[in-house]
Amino acid sequence: MNRSFFRAAVLAALFPSALPCMAFAQTAPVQLRPADQGWVSRIEDTLGKVSTLQARFRQTAADGSTTSGTATLDRPGRMRFDYDKPSPLLLVANDGRVVFQDRSVDQVTTLPLDRTPLGLLLRPEFKLSGDVTVTGFEHRDGQIRVQLVRTQSAGEGSLTLVFSDAPLALLGWSVVDAQGRTTTIALSDVHLGGTVSQSLFVLPKAD
Repeated sequence: MNRSFFRAAVLAALFPSALPCMAFAQTAPVQLRPADQGWVSRIEDTLGKVSTLQARFRQTAADGSTTSGTATLDRPGRMRFDYDKPSPLLLVANDGRVVFQDRSVDQVTTLPLDRTPLGLLLRPEFKLSGDVTVTGFEHRDGQIRVQLVRTQSAGEGSLTLVFSDAPLALLGWSVVDAQGRTTTIALSDVHLGGTVSQSLFVLPKAD
């Protein structure tokens, strides 16, 4: 996979609104059964209690190519994605911004955190309502998938969170960008709680 396509895949997975937008059909809210609504409420409660998360991730791009790295979240508002070498890519969220850096060409891209899918996970209060609309729900084979769009901007694409049901835990997510391309992130070796060094969340700058 060439570097420009890989950079686009990372942007699609983490903030699809950074890519050129084409019209999506407006997606209606899903009508949740009482049991499904119960799971949504449990998901809100479970993720709302997460303070720190450290995990390995595996990213699969729309063309099937993969890469991996280490993810660190410190809620609210801080996140770091380190891509394994030889990848030169780094993503850091802090101070209401997400900074994506390609260290091979000293290039940075900055967006407001609230425009990114992961901005949802980093909010002080995790809610799947209001400015976020649940447009799909599936529970089978021990996994739960919750599809979301931003209520006022469904054309930016959708985010699907994936959980195990026993125990209820985040397994990863997939993003469908504004061009209909899907990128997935699968988490493994997840550790919750504990202290995270704040030096990880210093925003990178171009030299």
